[in-house]
Amino acid sequence: MKIIIFGASGSGTTMLASELAPVIGYRHLDSDEYYWLKTAHPFTEKQHPDRRNSAFLEDLGKQDNVLVSGPVFGWDDRFMKIFDLAVFLWIPSEIRLNRLRTREQERYGDLLITDQHYKTKCEEFLNWAAGYDDPNFKSRSLALHNRWINQLQIPILRIEGDTSVALRIELLMDKIRETEQLG
Repeated sequence: MKIIIFGASGSGTTMLASELAPVIGYRHLDSDEYYWLKTAHPFTEKQHPDRRNSAFLEDLGKQDNVLVSGPVFGWDDRFMKIFDLAVFLWIPSEIRLNRLRTREQERYGDLLITDQHYKTKCEEFLNWAAGYDDPNFKSRSLALHNRWINQLQIPILRIEGDTSVALRIELLMDKIRETEQLG
């Protein structure tokens, strides 16, 4: 089974996939690993779309059971049809942004104070992430994710609110069992 878990940055998609994958024996792929080039300053240079898509499809095909964290639907129209189950996570913006601030501080530490590059990139990232719930936001947004959800022709699990990882795992496991019974 191929499962995609997506939502706003800071909603917990990577955490859910990384916690669940080893428990159920699935491979975890994170969309950021394909979207961004590995550079001295992370998350600054995007991978060429053809190389990104090719590498993603290659890795996705290496195993039958895969959990993908992060949105890939905007990368290629084919990606709307390669999953068996979609999980959408939404949490209130204030909680999400606090998580992101904490993550950035843990990731970069004093560089957010001493290095103008990191400070600027962090501020830009947090401003971008804050736009997610704005219906007029022209980037990855709740409106865009809802459009994707409406286009998907697979089972969808929506988990809304600041729920624990344990509860999310329980809900997802129930949905996996339900989906397997339907298939």
